[in-house]
Amino acid sequence: MAGTRPIPKQLWKAAALSGMASYLDAGLIVSISVNLAIYRDSYDMGVWMAGAISAIVTGCIAVGSLVGGRLADLFGRRRVYNWDIFCFALGAIVITLAPDDITLLIGVLVAGLAAGADLPTSLAVVSDAAPSWARGRLVAFTQVMWMLGIAVAIFLGFVLSTSGMTGARLITGQLAVAALVTWAFRSRLKLPDEPSATETDVAAPQGASLKNVWTRAALLPMTATFVFYVTWGLGANTFGQFGTYLLVTVSDASQSLATGINLAFIPIGVLLTFAFVRVADSPWRDRLFHVAAVVQILAFVIASLTAGALVGMLVFFVLYQLSNPFAGEANYKVWSQLTLPADTRGTTQGLTYALSRGVFAVAAFFTPALADHSPAVLLWTITACMTVAAFAGVFIIRVLVPRSSGAVRDGADLRVPST
Repeated sequence: MAGTRPIPKQLWKAAALSGMASYLDAGLIVSISVNLAIYRDSYDMGVWMAGAISAIVTGCIAVGSLVGGRLADLFGRRRVYNWDIFCFALGAIVITLAPDDITLLIGVLVAGLAAGADLPTSLAVVSDAAPSWARGRLVAFTQVMWMLGIAVAIFLGFVLSTSGMTGARLITGQLAVAALVTWAFRSRLKLPDEPSATETDVAAPQGASLKNVWTRAALLPMTATFVFYVTWGLGANTFGQFGTYLLVTVSDASQSLATGINLAFIPIGVLLTFAFVRVADSPWRDRLFHVAAVVQILAFVIASLTAGALVGMLVFFVLYQLSNPFAGEANYKVWSQLTLPADTRGTTQGLTYALSRGVFAVAAFFTPALADHSPAVLLWTITACMTVAAFAGVFIIRVLVPRSSGAVRDGADLRVPST
């Protein structure tokens, strides 16, 4: 079976280095979430300022995705791929050393823009280099890195929960170190069947025409994957950014208990994400989505019915971690690479990332105030979004994936510059 064919080690290395975009993206969002209560006390923030910081993180990732994806298609995915990770490191260093809230916002601005630029670019680099029979597994592996980004940030948050700003600085400092190490390895990465420097230098200025984005072949899958990602992501992003915050302010948990709850369920998510990688190139990928989507909706229903009470939230976290790996961002990543045209993957996925993260940014700004006003309203709204995401996913599986399966090329698409 195609899904069992061995993948060369060099491609796994490329997937891991590209997955660092997801690691740093998740790590940045969750680190801000874990540190938010500490920042609030240290910088004397109100609920609106706390919301503004979270909104800026997500908003910058959105803008970075939009601009970075397009620049990658125009000037070379490998060129953008190598340098945006370095810019992220600079932003993370500023966040780590920030003496006040203004400096913190500057660091968030730089790191968020760079993280956003790296997301669609890194996925396109992996997809370009991967043969069609391995593309699902290699792209899905970036989601393992996303889960590790969450796990490391939450683990450090738990261990350092009584350390105040010192702990907060260590949590974001590890992101800077990880980014610099990744930049060093990416700069020396060689992929199979890479075009020569001469070929890429000639092709790079031409890029992909923007008009190719507005064709039916690109618009339909772009719209469908956007609807899925934005509705699913409203729930995932809320708990990614405000999970610890909601447990402390709504469920009356301590900072240590809140980070401990998050940490306890992370191993489940990591193991099941590895399981998703194993089935990402097989029919089980889409079969499992139907079951997982129902369980995921049930998780949010329970959280909503209990209005965020601690017992209800514990049940929620169990069901959510069991279902999320099979009905979440990993599906979006794989579906995007399978259904979007190869020549505009960076641009089109950058658009869906950007528009979705823009919505997340607006939602993040209001989330602390809405949680303070009515946790039940917040949770039921997210439940409705998860239901819409489930229907969007079914449409992609039933209509778009079968259409694209016959058109996928067996091998890397080297028409797009990759230097």
